Amino acid sequence: MDPKLINWAAVVVAALSSFLVGGIWYSPVLFAKAWVADNKLDEADLKAGNKLKIFGMTAIFSLIMAANLAAFLADAKTDLAWGTEAGALAGIWTFSAIATMSLFELKSWRLIFINGGYSLVSLTLMGAILGAWR
Repeated sequence: MDPKLINWAAVVVAALSSFLVGGIWYSPVLFAKAWVADNKLDEADLKAGNKLKIFGMTAIFSLIMAANLAAFLADAKTDLAWGTEAGALAGIWTFSAIATMSLFELKSWRLIFINGGYSLVSLTLMGAILGAWR
């Protein structure tokens, strides 16, 4: 790893991409209804959430994930293909962690695949951005 090879603008864009993916993934177009049902939430629960805290901490964690992935990709040989592959591998890793915790929490397989799938897709896109934008 060569920290001088980290493109911090790409890290920020990669982190923002997780908001785009999440906005689509957890929208009514895709998985919102199933996610709400499997989490046993309703509209009142969702409205009661502290949006500043939720989105603020999400932004911080997205930046941490993107910076961490960028550190692993900080090599002169990194390109779009390797960035995408590394992102997908990181996504499999986090999918597995989500699945492990969710099984102990007695969550449904549908919820495991919704949340784990988001992680897989989001990190794959992050890796593609970081790999392409060197």
